[in-house]
Amino acid sequence: MAFVRNNSAGTPHVHDFNAGVRSGTDSDEDQKDFVSPDEEKRSDPFAPTDNELVKDGLDSDMRRTSIAEHSVDDVGADLYLEAEQMGLPRLEQLNNRVRWKLDLIIMPIVASTHALQFLNKSSPNFVAALGIIPELGLGHGRYAWVAAIFNFGFVAWSFPTNLIIQRVPIAKYTGSVVLVWALLQMCAAATENYGGILAVRFILGMFEAAIAPSAMNIVALWYPRNEAPFRLCLVLGCNGGAWVIASLLSYGVGHATHAAVHPWQLYFLVCGCLNFLIGIIFLIFVPDTPHNAWWLTREEKVCAVWRTSKNMVGLKTKKFKKDQALEAVLDFKVWCTWIMAAAIGIIIGGVINFMSALVESFGYSDIKSTILQLPIGAIAFVVVPLAGLFATFVPNTRCLTIILLCLPPLGGLIGIRVLPIPHHHFDLLGCAWLQLLVLGLICLNWIVMTANIGGHTKRTVANGVWFVIFGAGNIGGTHVRPPLHTHTQSPPSPANPDHQIFLANQAPQYFTAITVLYICYAIIIVTAASLWLHMVIENRRRERKMLAAGKTFDETEREAVVHGFKDETDKTNQGFRYAY
Repeated sequence: MAFVRNNSAGTPHVHDFNAGVRSGTDSDEDQKDFVSPDEEKRSDPFAPTDNELVKDGLDSDMRRTSIAEHSVDDVGADLYLEAEQMGLPRLEQLNNRVRWKLDLIIMPIVASTHALQFLNKSSPNFVAALGIIPELGLGHGRYAWVAAIFNFGFVAWSFPTNLIIQRVPIAKYTGSVVLVWALLQMCAAATENYGGILAVRFILGMFEAAIAPSAMNIVALWYPRNEAPFRLCLVLGCNGGAWVIASLLSYGVGHATHAAVHPWQLYFLVCGCLNFLIGIIFLIFVPDTPHNAWWLTREEKVCAVWRTSKNMVGLKTKKFKKDQALEAVLDFKVWCTWIMAAAIGIIIGGVINFMSALVESFGYSDIKSTILQLPIGAIAFVVVPLAGLFATFVPNTRCLTIILLCLPPLGGLIGIRVLPIPHHHFDLLGCAWLQLLVLGLICLNWIVMTANIGGHTKRTVANGVWFVIFGAGNIGGTHVRPPLHTHTQSPPSPANPDHQIFLANQAPQYFTAITVLYICYAIIIVTAASLWLHMVIENRRRERKMLAAGKTFDETEREAVVHGFKDETDKTNQGFRYAY
């Protein structure tokens, strides 16, 4: 860390507490590019004078002293102190350049990786139309277990992987996991029976549990919370792009009838190659922290930490704190996100695994049903990032956006329920195409969590349990039993085995499935409204307390930043304000 003493002029002076670390972690070019504050003032004619910095300087000295005198485990504390020395004008000058670098390097890789995870997860939906069911003997309800077993692995490893992410270099861990995906997808192509495909899908679910919390943490590591909503929605929106790719890929390999392997095997092999390529790129370009971002100069690394200091939660702390874990379990806000996780999980568990069956029930063939799913992904690819833009540029509309985004897919479900097939084929397709907008609900849930949960252990526990509940919801989405009195309307098809929610004998209205999804959307809307109201009330309570103490908003925010680097939670950090 640093230590503070008074210099000859009587003003506090912060010694360079990390010079030795910099020499071991930064390149010579970074050392060369770093400019001290004194050199900056001499070389920059637009730099503020000493008199102009007196007011900010006093506050900065107090903040540096506060951080230096406490045991601060946050990995970004040293760069934050350098940001205080650098001065606001220079940091603001660097801000746009750093953001552009992040948007051009970090975001495309993270979004592509998350899209691959979705491509892998939804594979059963597409290979069902490519002959895997009869060739591996997946009839009589077995196909539903091939889809669901992924989520059992996901649930089993969701909480452990969040604990691992808190303790290890996040980029190296995530990139290595992606390489394991590649191996497992290629193993799926080599399976010869029901047991083999179950084993591969279970292990794949375990390793894919890492990517979503990694994406959340990486975005929170590099972006302030006013910039994060659009980026996270872009990550989830790219899942729609993955759906488009999967539709085209399955349609293409479905016509490869003279290949050396079966079409479903070719599908898995292509996915494996894509995973391997992205895994290598991830390991090369995505850094664990700003300290080892080889494509940033020293000044840019300092600016990167300064940018996210406004989140009031620090950068990353590896120490696990039991009191924060207990606080997460007792927090009303956290419980609201967990309730929404269960409902969203049930919805997406049904939709992504059985969309081929749904479209096919409208009267289309196996192969044609795959290409007709292309607009589903295209709509999600456009609408989900737009929802993120709305939540970014219209302050405090995160919960409102969740509520609004429930309405189009809910309307589509009503259309599927009431429209008859003979004269409404395209209308029913349009209703089905709206269902992947549920991806936006996942994204906005993440945004609410990353913006409003302070304390690294508290966030780890909240995220870990969220993904466990979400995975359990995915399982429920494929295994809720229909009423026993349902009468058969259409026979099962190869792509539409006994799914238990999307049951063939209820096609195309799927009474049980749509009723369950109605209830889930209602739960999401009510919970989001309750969370919204709770955070508004808490913000107003804190503001009244602040004004009674005679503090200004700026003073409170500066104190909140320091408390964030001390790893205080949103509850104990009274300067923290919730973004609802």
